[in-house]
Amino acid sequence: METGKMGKGDALRVLIAYYSFSGQTNSLLNALASGLKQQGLRVTLEKIRPMEPLRFPVGTISATIKMMLITFFRHRVAVKDLSSAADKMFDLAILAGPTWSYNPSGPVLSFLDRDGRRLFEGKDVLPLISCRGYWRMHCYGLKKKLVECGAAIPNVVVFAHPSKEPWRTLGVFLKIAGKSPERGKTIGKYYTKYGHSKEQFAEAKRFGVMIGEALQQGKSLAGLNFKTPIALP
Repeated sequence: METGKMGKGDALRVLIAYYSFSGQTNSLLNALASGLKQQGLRVTLEKIRPMEPLRFPVGTISATIKMMLITFFRHRVAVKDLSSAADKMFDLAILAGPTWSYNPSGPVLSFLDRDGRRLFEGKDVLPLISCRGYWRMHCYGLKKKLVECGAAIPNVVVFAHPSKEPWRTLGVFLKIAGKSPERGKTIGKYYTKYGHSKEQFAEAKRFGVMIGEALQQGKSLAGLNFKTPIALP
């Protein structure tokens, strides 16, 4: 779906292809897209949709453990075709999704296997990662896949959940399993909210403005600082 007002014929275009399991990536991207549109860019949001919808929360501890094990080995999840809007010319692509057991999510991997070279060869692609905290292996693997597709990667955006360890890992695990750790008598004192904060959503919008300004001025995104204390607390 294309968002924003129709601009001039030479308006810069950004394609955002993304998968969001729990809605956290989606919320970050809505904020980022708002910042891009504020700079006059035309933004196309394309959600990567599994053939069979994945349920969040998974619902049980055993099912969560099983999911963690198979995703550690980069299990693919078949996805539907993107709309024809993704095939239009664009000046920048943003590929976004959550970290699953240190790796890109199964839907994103399937999307890259099938469509990565067709959509991204010879293009600038900016990865955006939403994660609990352990993002470096995900980043390495995603960049490697994009390079294999012929993409250029000028920079990387990472947002980590702001809760402190070990409560962050335990809280995310319990949340995926269908529990409410933020209401627990003990863990609730340290883990008050699942996912990203309002401050991080505001930071995502600011990043969108930064990206838009750089594109409008013909500057490389490599010089932008996305590793801020808000994004990576």
